[in-house]
Amino acid sequence: MQNIHHEEDSQNKPEAVSSSLAQTSLFEVAWEVCNQVGGIYTVIRSKIPSAVKSWGWDHYCLLGPYIHKQVAAVFEPIVDVNDPIYQTVQIMRESGYDVHYGSWLVSGSPRTVLFNPYTIYHRLGDIKYDLWENHHIATPGNDDLLNQVLTFGHQVKVFFRIFTGSSIFNESIIVHFHEWMAGTSIPDLRKDKLPLKIVFTTHATLLGRYLAMNDSGFYDHLYYYDWAKESQHFNVEPAVNIERAAAHGAHVFSTVSEVTAMECRQLLGRNPEVLLPNGLNIERFEVLHEFQNMHKTYKAKIHEFVMAHFFPSYSFDLEKTLYFFTSGRFEYNNKGFDLTLEALARLNWRLKQAGSDMTVVTFFITKQPTHSIKPEVMNSRVMLDEVHKICEDIHRQVGERLFHSITSSYKMPDLNSLVSENLGLALRRTVQSNKSEGLPPTVTHNLVDEWKDPIVNFLNSANLRNHQDDRVKVVYHPDFIGFSNPLFRIDYPLFVRGCHLGVFPSYYEPWGYTPLECLASGLPSITSDLSGFGDFVLSTIPNHEELGMKVIRRKNKSFDDAANELADELFKFVMLSRRDRVAMRNRAENASVLFDWKELYRYYETAYTMVKDTI
Repeated sequence: MQNIHHEEDSQNKPEAVSSSLAQTSLFEVAWEVCNQVGGIYTVIRSKIPSAVKSWGWDHYCLLGPYIHKQVAAVFEPIVDVNDPIYQTVQIMRESGYDVHYGSWLVSGSPRTVLFNPYTIYHRLGDIKYDLWENHHIATPGNDDLLNQVLTFGHQVKVFFRIFTGSSIFNESIIVHFHEWMAGTSIPDLRKDKLPLKIVFTTHATLLGRYLAMNDSGFYDHLYYYDWAKESQHFNVEPAVNIERAAAHGAHVFSTVSEVTAMECRQLLGRNPEVLLPNGLNIERFEVLHEFQNMHKTYKAKIHEFVMAHFFPSYSFDLEKTLYFFTSGRFEYNNKGFDLTLEALARLNWRLKQAGSDMTVVTFFITKQPTHSIKPEVMNSRVMLDEVHKICEDIHRQVGERLFHSITSSYKMPDLNSLVSENLGLALRRTVQSNKSEGLPPTVTHNLVDEWKDPIVNFLNSANLRNHQDDRVKVVYHPDFIGFSNPLFRIDYPLFVRGCHLGVFPSYYEPWGYTPLECLASGLPSITSDLSGFGDFVLSTIPNHEELGMKVIRRKNKSFDDAANELADELFKFVMLSRRDRVAMRNRAENASVLFDWKELYRYYETAYTMVKDTI
């Protein structure tokens, strides 16, 4: 074996790491390293600066899959013959593995090793046989994701066998695995008794997510599920077995919230020793004192969409309009879309009864299969742009003609005479052609199987269809919002800044980044005590409501009671004065520092100290 050595540089070991973790290196393994497919990507990427600061660049490394289309623009190779990680990668390459070593080009630029899961598919038979022979986990042959994570896990195991196999190597190693997709190598690492201390974190149990989506009484039934029977029922038995093996094989098992810890105890059969709440790199959101100006700027962008979408049918006062939004994966019950819709219907009735002149436009931003943007929605947006262009032409023409008329005679001219006939006619034709006798659409796209979409069906059954007298309007946008989106033309984080309130009353949410991202953008939000974030807020921040973090109670409460509480909170928010809303945005933005990784990374350091002390 090629010699692997490590030259210890005391200057590279930061003071932030406790003395018990001196002479220790940390490796984090996740399927979403350099591979943005879900929420774990945000967890991993956002805490990198804090991890690098805590451990030092030379003592921290990430391991992930090499998915080329995801990697090309964010990965820079490292060549350093004295680096033991580089030496290990070279040995693996010589043995036929496609392994890449470099820096992930994000804040902190951490060292990163990426393994191509496809190039050893020819070994899948042996990998699956060993998994069954040694750990009694059967794996089918037709699941591509499972095949990828198995070949990835095999290479992670080979990497650590080589890396720890040198007699010169003298550092303690902690390896932190995130989620079952990364944890397939844990059983073999323990079987081989490699000199590693292992932390495994499940951010959401696989089986829990399936059960919650299909059982409205999930929490009531949690203590009575037969995990083996249910995993077979949902056809996820191999992944659940891997997740359980990883949880039981780790020296320290962790999850992100007490809400998820309940699942772990019942579905994985092990109580987590430590909770690791999720944070954000708040510096990415900081705009000093400009966040109020940014709210105004991007609210104007949302105004443009609303004018295009609603005003061909009827208009309302934009100065008395509030923008609410909810977003996330399309999990109708889990994400609380059902509860939000019911509360909005009740809010609509209450505002009418109160004689309110406020309008609430609520956006549902999620991803569903669509054919295209509805032609009438796209046409209204195009026509608004045309009106805007003609108005700018008239503005320039009137300005020039008015200046020349005044300076030549110093008499006030007839302003109507300053607009050329062709521009006046163009404006009248455009305005006339954009008028609509129908109601503004509730959904912006032509959905695949729209007839069975639960949001559309609720809006129709509740008659919440954007009538002129409705105080609550709904825009269901079943696609991501980005700058290239022709309806909004701003990126999603900027859309968030332009709104007034985020609404996320989840039924099943192991953590929940959306309300936290609202907070970092200076936006109040509503979440639930069944989300990890909401549960954490309730237990650690006594004055959370003053800081723009409202948590509605869904534990041990009926759907009707929760809908009433949410409608109450929405009504109270609508009734706030503009001054009170501005003050709440200020407090929310200031409170975001409570969730900076600079504050929350200490929970990870507790886990690493704990695992270092295990026998």
